[in-house]
Amino acid sequence: MLRTACQEQLLPGDTLQEKWAFAQDAGYDAVELRSKGDFHFRGRLPELKQALADGVIMPTVCVDMLHFFAAFDDDLRRDALEQMRSQLSVAAEIGALGVQTPASYGMFSRRLPPFEPPRTEEQDREVLLAGLSELGEHARREGVTLYLEPLNRYEDHMVNRLEQAVELIRTVGLDSVRIGIDSYHMNIEEADPSASVLAAAPYIGHAQVSDSNRFQPGAGHLDWPAWIGALHSIGYDGYLAAECRLTGDPLAAVRSIPGFLRRSGA
Repeated sequence: MLRTACQEQLLPGDTLQEKWAFAQDAGYDAVELRSKGDFHFRGRLPELKQALADGVIMPTVCVDMLHFFAAFDDDLRRDALEQMRSQLSVAAEIGALGVQTPASYGMFSRRLPPFEPPRTEEQDREVLLAGLSELGEHARREGVTLYLEPLNRYEDHMVNRLEQAVELIRTVGLDSVRIGIDSYHMNIEEADPSASVLAAAPYIGHAQVSDSNRFQPGAGHLDWPAWIGALHSIGYDGYLAAECRLTGDPLAAVRSIPGFLRRSGA
């Protein structure tokens, strides 16, 4: 049986302890944290350590910043790398497995005007490999994993499909860099999401879930039994972390996710 997690911003409560109490009652196995920039996540360390001492299970972290490690601007890129190194270190301090990040978000899309980005594909690749190598080495030293998340073509122009992430990770050659898959983005980019999971099997380290419309699993038309079945087939034993918008009553929607995923095969 796969374990389920819920991102902290979806859970009611003022503290992680209160959110965890709700999550457990709803059937979740863990809470996925969100890590903002400006070293905000480092500033949360006392809170996170107290939550850990109180039994809150926090295995994974999802980056929530305005710019990421493949930004066009050199200063923004350097800042993102510094933030990410800090967040990986914090994850290690609380015993988390790793941190998930895209290469960029909302920075450029080849599907929207002006269509041609300011860097060539070769330059993009150099930046991606440099960033993944730097962060992967830091993750290795800290004993955690960096999860690279492919985004859909409207949110990122560089890494959209699992096969692209696999090629980059193979080139970097570090076990501390793996793919963080997301069912919503895969629904847009992968011709056969289940087959893509099977093809990328050795490189998949984490999984986030939302339905075809970005709402909670069960609110769209994804073939969940096939997708979850593919994860079982490759021996995936990580978490399914809910990262989604909510439709209907928010509390009822959050409560519905673990049961729906388990009925679908998780």
